[in-house]
Amino acid sequence: MVAAVTLTGCGDGMADAHCPWRAEPVAPFVTRTFPAGASGTVLVAADDRIRYCQGVGWADRHAHRRAGCDTGYDIMSITKQFTAAAILKLAMQGRLRLGDRIDRFLGPVPADKRRITVRQLLTHTAGLVESLGDDYDPLSRDAMVRTALASRLRSAPGREFRYSNVGYGLLAVIVEHAAGTSYERYLARYLFAPAGMTHTGYVLPRWRRGQVAVEYDDRGRSHGRPFDHPWAADGPYWNLRGNGGMLSTARDMFRWQRALTGDAVLSGWAKRQLFGRHVRMADSDDHYGDGWVLSDTDVGEVAWHDGGDTWSLAVFARSLRDDRMVFWVSNHAYQQHRWNLENAQAELTIGALCRARTD
Repeated sequence: MVAAVTLTGCGDGMADAHCPWRAEPVAPFVTRTFPAGASGTVLVAADDRIRYCQGVGWADRHAHRRAGCDTGYDIMSITKQFTAAAILKLAMQGRLRLGDRIDRFLGPVPADKRRITVRQLLTHTAGLVESLGDDYDPLSRDAMVRTALASRLRSAPGREFRYSNVGYGLLAVIVEHAAGTSYERYLARYLFAPAGMTHTGYVLPRWRRGQVAVEYDDRGRSHGRPFDHPWAADGPYWNLRGNGGMLSTARDMFRWQRALTGDAVLSGWAKRQLFGRHVRMADSDDHYGDGWVLSDTDVGEVAWHDGGDTWSLAVFARSLRDDRMVFWVSNHAYQQHRWNLENAQAELTIGALCRARTD
């Protein structure tokens, strides 16, 4: 998911085009901006350290377990940046090139898709459909590939931006073919381990059930944890794998931020690809990089991505001018006639970035 949100203002109605450095601290800002009754976790960091990290409300109402910095959440489409990073890591290792056509990894493809490249999958310019069904449909990897290749293109490859979860599912398949191991195992070894991330993944982290947040719909009804839905033994089925469904914690997302500011995981070239303005997004002044949206805001250029489903919403954003970042996630993002966190998405994200150095 990339919501139709413009990340511009500082989240306080101020007309000043610059961030209000002497604004209120993060804590009272989050308290008044996060809707009463919603739940989740907010982390704000700057200067290579966490400035604020707090849970809001319940991770599990029935068990009276509060949300916190170590609560595991479904981060949904934020997963895409990990898939993109894995592709770039494979390119660093000489196992693929961004200009490779997908038939190198997927075998024979129909004529209308022969010109699709890895780069086009990364930037949502392959013309593929957005999805092939419900996230939790029990779709195997091979069935996903067959169905994706048989689907009708929405536009010619390389012509325009068309957001596609299917494209990122195919990238996860390409990771497996190029790496010779499973998608999650490659990420765990080459991205998460060197970043110090021990609580990110589908099934390889030894998740304690109580550590993972229960998700609640807009009527407050429990829909369980992500792995309570149909999952394969090694994670979600292939409508979701590679494009969403990853579980993580706020502290691990901070560790990912630290990895992105250094070179332990990705080279300078790889990070330039991640945050390059490769294509302008439809009906927007924003651009898409590789698994990231690039926006001009009051805090300078911000790289970000959101994730959402019927119940939850999350945003990970980092200033490219300095090392400020914010990650927030809600396991109860909607409540009929009361709140919709999408309406506060830009305010909460940019407002928190603005205040990252006030505490």
